[in-house]
Order: sequence, then C-alpha cells, then structure tokens
Amino acid sequence: MQNKIADPAHVQRVRSLYKIIMKLHRGLPQDMKTLGDMYAREEFKRHKKCNPAEANIFMNEWVVYAMTLSKQLGLKGPKTSKPLGINIDEEDLEKLRDDQIQQLYELMLAAKGIHEDDKNNKKDSEP
Repeated sequence: MQNKIADPAHVQRVRSLYKIIMKLHRGLPQDMKTLGDMYAREEFKRHKKCNPAEANIFMNEWVVYAMTLSKQLGLKGPKTSKPLGINIDEEDLEKLRDDQIQQLYELMLAAKGIHEDDKNNKKDSEP
C-alpha cells in the first residue's frame, strides 16, 4: 500500500490548504496576520513527515480552522465579520500533550504581545 504522505494527491491537498489559509490570513489585522502566517508555516513544516494517522488529524483540524476563519472574516473582511477566534473546550484541552499545551501557551503570549522575557522581568521587579 502506498504511503499516504508520499501520495501526490495528498501533497496537492496539503499545498492547496496551506495556500487557502495564507489567503484567509490576508483578511486579518496585520499583527494577527503575521502571527498566523508564522504559526501556520511552522506547523505545516513540523508535520511534513508525520505518519498517515497524524496527517489525517492535522488536515482535518486545519480544514476546520480555515472554514471557521472564512466564516468569521465574512465576505467583506473583518469589519463586517463576527469576532475572531473561538474558545477551546476543556475536553479538547485534555487531549493535548504537554508540549502542545506549552505551544498553545506561547501562542497566547505572542497573540497578546507578551514576551517570555517581559514576563520574567515583571517577576524580578516585583517586591
């Protein structure tokens, strides 16, 4: 049986999804676009050589993200759209590995414009 990852049709689907996500990010405010582009790029690179089961989960989650973002952006961009983002269910959080939780935490800090150094400096300066 041919490996799903090496399948040219799978590779084309991954590339198409990546391009769709990057196009959707154009509708985001600049700081969110930059963060989203960077995160998506890193995630797609990180999963380039994952096994077929992980690839299926990865693709499904990114398709849901793309569909959610397209609904939130609306036809005329973020000014006429719904609020951006969704909350993560506690059940979904329980499924994450420790490294995924750490990555999610770092993404939250980056989205809020908080750098790890800033956080440590605040601790050092507190009485």
